[in-house]
Amino acid sequence: MTRSTLPFRRSLLTAACVTALLSGCIHGRVAPDALPAPAARLDAARLPQIDATLNEAIAARKLPGAVVHLEHEGAVYEKAYGKLSYEADAQAVGTATVFDAASLSKVLATAPSVLKLAEEGRIDLEAKLVDYFPECANGGKESITIRHLLTHSSGLPAGLPAKPAWHGDAAAHDLACKQVVTHPPGTFFRYSDINYILLGQLVQKASGMPLAEFARTRIFEPLKMRDTGYVPLRRLDSRAVASIAPTQKGGAAEVSAHGDLAAGQLLQGVVHDPTARRMDGVAGSAGVFTTAGDVARYARMLLRGGELDGVRILSADSVRLLSTVQSPAGIEALRGMGMDINSPYAVRPRGTVFPVGSYGHTGFTGCVLWIDPGSRSFYVLLSNRVYPDDKSNVLEMYTRLGTLAAEAVGLQAPPGSNAVAATH
Repeated sequence: MTRSTLPFRRSLLTAACVTALLSGCIHGRVAPDALPAPAARLDAARLPQIDATLNEAIAARKLPGAVVHLEHEGAVYEKAYGKLSYEADAQAVGTATVFDAASLSKVLATAPSVLKLAEEGRIDLEAKLVDYFPECANGGKESITIRHLLTHSSGLPAGLPAKPAWHGDAAAHDLACKQVVTHPPGTFFRYSDINYILLGQLVQKASGMPLAEFARTRIFEPLKMRDTGYVPLRRLDSRAVASIAPTQKGGAAEVSAHGDLAAGQLLQGVVHDPTARRMDGVAGSAGVFTTAGDVARYARMLLRGGELDGVRILSADSVRLLSTVQSPAGIEALRGMGMDINSPYAVRPRGTVFPVGSYGHTGFTGCVLWIDPGSRSFYVLLSNRVYPDDKSNVLEMYTRLGTLAAEAVGLQAPPGSNAVAATH
């Protein structure tokens, strides 16, 4: 950088900070490593409306706390809301709070690990499941391909049965291999955890490393996602675990959606998803804990074609496979090899302004990652809406946040659409 460019860069930083202060985002921040160009400013009028949306949800006890990260070409709005729980003495959520990412694990860990191994020639995306797991050759599964698993078009049921009681990765694999397809593979969309449980096991089969280790060494560490990984109880001390956002608290088994929890047992640093919990916290379908800042690094990497800070994580072709339509012909629910594009699950987090062609994923605990390559923007929501009893519904909040995020980066709803214009 020459001396002549310094005043210009300082003026950009000053303008960005003024914009942040005027918008009321005292606790927000502007990315220090990527100063925004004038055309990339966030709409300051939308930011207080994002705050109001989260604060209203917290006041209505739809969730105890959350972190939002909105980014557009280096301009960043990141803010924490609420507390870890509804207890009076609960710790406030911070932007570095670790959350159970639930099914975001599918796109943060499992899908990129499979694509990474495909780049290296160790997995063939068009090969059949039984080529890797011949023990699965029954129940109509013989024609399932790796593509079918990645795009949720395998025809497999949504999840593994909980009864009779079982435990461990081997038991999960045995159960998955006993499932019978309900539709011919490649003809029907059903979102299924079984697909990604098998994919997580495929990562270990192809690499010789457990999924948690492969994702850590090949995705998270190179990308400097320092707070991201499986089974935080193995990685963090007790003080750090106490700062993780808790999820469910055990109640009476007969009324609990997770009857394996003991009465009063609190899941904090232990995965919420019961199937992943039976698999000791590591599954291709769930189990990753992370922060909004780490998820933002992952999104930034995808927008930059698989590379960030000079480190290549995925090839440009892998990013394309992950994030553009790869569903078999004839299936209306459009998915990439990991990301949701236009399935019924995409409508809420996309909102009413981001176009079809943007992509992302949600997590059952109250998490969203949504990316728009056209505007080069994305937003992240991490929350623990399942605290304490797994009964809260935040789908309308997703729609509002998705809409506001798109409007904040300067997008407008197409004529005739039913945009959710904020009026707070």
